[in-house]
Amino acid sequence: MSSPYDIILKPVITERSMDEAANKRYTFKVAPSANKTQVKQALEEIFGVDIEKVNIMNQKGKLKRMGRNIGRTAASKKAIVILTEKSKEIEFFKGL
Repeated sequence: MSSPYDIILKPVITERSMDEAANKRYTFKVAPSANKTQVKQALEEIFGVDIEKVNIMNQKGKLKRMGRNIGRTAASKKAIVILTEKSKEIEFFKGL
């Protein structure tokens, strides 16, 4: 079994995700093999919060060109997590 730190790779820090953090919606990059249940359990264990809902998106890699050669950037998986009303906020996002 993998640890919670293998499932949650890093937080997504963008203007949009920081605006949503005020509404207790947080965005994380997760392992490509992770599912909603694993993401929920990992975040509850790492941050000690109560999670209401988890949405997951698969992002395809973008096409990139170097001269005549065409390739793709790496694909990734992103999770948007909604906390319950009674849950505390995730402290990592407070200082940003």
